Amino acid sequence: MPRINANGIELHYEIGGRGRRVLFISGTGGDLRNRPNVFDGPLAEHFELLSYDQRGLGQSEVPPGPYTMADYGDDAAALLAALGWGSVPVIGVSFGGMVAQELALRHPELVQALVLCCTSAGGAGGASYPLHDLADLPPEERMARNLELSDLRRTPAWRAGNPERWERLMEMARAGVRDDRNETGAALQLAARAGHDTWSRLPQLAMPVLIAGGRHDGIAPVANQEALAERIPGAELQLFDGGHLFMIQDKRANPAIAERIERHATMRTGIRA
Repeated sequence: MPRINANGIELHYEIGGRGRRVLFISGTGGDLRNRPNVFDGPLAEHFELLSYDQRGLGQSEVPPGPYTMADYGDDAAALLAALGWGSVPVIGVSFGGMVAQELALRHPELVQALVLCCTSAGGAGGASYPLHDLADLPPEERMARNLELSDLRRTPAWRAGNPERWERLMEMARAGVRDDRNETGAALQLAARAGHDTWSRLPQLAMPVLIAGGRHDGIAPVANQEALAERIPGAELQLFDGGHLFMIQDKRANPAIAERIERHATMRTGIRA
């Protein structure tokens, strides 16, 4: 089990794929033991990917809380340093996109290019849906609500007309919840997520940035993607046919992301004065 000390804690990480090195930062509750994951998808055909279980999750250490978003950004920076990877393109998905914003703002020299997927700036730029509000729901109800939010086309009428498809989605959601999940670490992540706010600092970013999102996402809605793109100088915005999981739902998404990384990765990085 590959673990390394980074930012004073033990982080579990994996490296796979081939091509240009890219750091991939996963979303809420991300756990590399769950398969399929990013290493089984099309991005691994384009890049050598580094991904990891964030503090409190998966096979990484669960240090005492509370955690801040700055802690998560510094974890990512320390992991890159510990592995000797240096400056690389960074893809952050959902909560991982919030972490990627902190990484790019706090350690701009490590980020060649930035891809922010289905995420939000917080503050005046709009927050992603407060998933901590669902934490106390019964498990089945919480999974159903997450599925509805992740794609707003899954209305009660749609569910009634597509019972078999809905049940398959619920089965997939159940399979993604591990019995050995560390509930303390998961709760600490949600608490940090609730305080995410990079809005006032985003104009400082100077590296190439792509904002990508799903048109039917109720967790990180289109308005939040548009706000990010307007706030970050020179950022590109591309929307895809899907919800919060647009990278799986729309086959155009991953090739578009890969193309942007290859185009922008060697451009000047930095942070504006």
